[in-house]
Amino acid sequence: MKIWGNIGGFAKLVWSIFRVRKYIKPIEDARASGDFDEERARIAEATGAWINDLMQTFDMHFEVTGRENIPEGACVFIGNHQAYADILAMLKATEGKQLGFIAKDEFKPVPLMADWILRIRGLFIPTKASDPRESLRVINDGIELLKNGFSLMIYPEGKRSWGPEMGEFKPGSFKLATKAKVPVVPVTVNGTYKMFEEREVMTPGQTATVIIHPPIETAEMSREDQKELPMRVYKIVKDALPVDEGSAEG
Repeated sequence: MKIWGNIGGFAKLVWSIFRVRKYIKPIEDARASGDFDEERARIAEATGAWINDLMQTFDMHFEVTGRENIPEGACVFIGNHQAYADILAMLKATEGKQLGFIAKDEFKPVPLMADWILRIRGLFIPTKASDPRESLRVINDGIELLKNGFSLMIYPEGKRSWGPEMGEFKPGSFKLATKAKVPVVPVTVNGTYKMFEEREVMTPGQTATVIIHPPIETAEMSREDQKELPMRVYKIVKDALPVDEGSAEG
């Protein structure tokens, strides 16, 4: 990473989080009272303000189609992972709805960012496969959040592709939805890697696309259908990528 070239961008990102600190107390108050509806509303308000501030700060743009496919209740969004900006793309695509992220625990030490992820009902999952108990705990925590009406976003590739190619979807990610019996919403994101990863510096003026596909119900899904779900979602997501950009198999 080009450290010196990104100091300014990182400072702007941190400052953007400071600017939305006024939304923290309403979120905390709602959580303390156990009012999940109010908490989700306050989280949605906060993330909406944050993403619009970031879009203006970094001159980034997102073209979203399929908003009508977003369920009213809790769901698990599952999509391809090109870049850091995928998170921003999803916040814009689901603006008005609470959305937490399953993030790698390597972000825990990042000042402000880690606290922000937890406040919007996100979770940290171990990066190392050698900690299966902790991974299971996180999945169980995620299931409990979903049952309480909170929506989550997970990237089954497990890492950024740094480009348009897609990696294999890890099937364990889908247990969040099938065990909580909530819909899976496939999402295809394209072009976010041009905002940072392509040059390894923040690149203003870029536009990425987000396609929200129709939800897949899991409440009555058979074990056989659950087994086929990862490949089914993978195909939906991949087929929506431009042919010349999404041709490489994971």
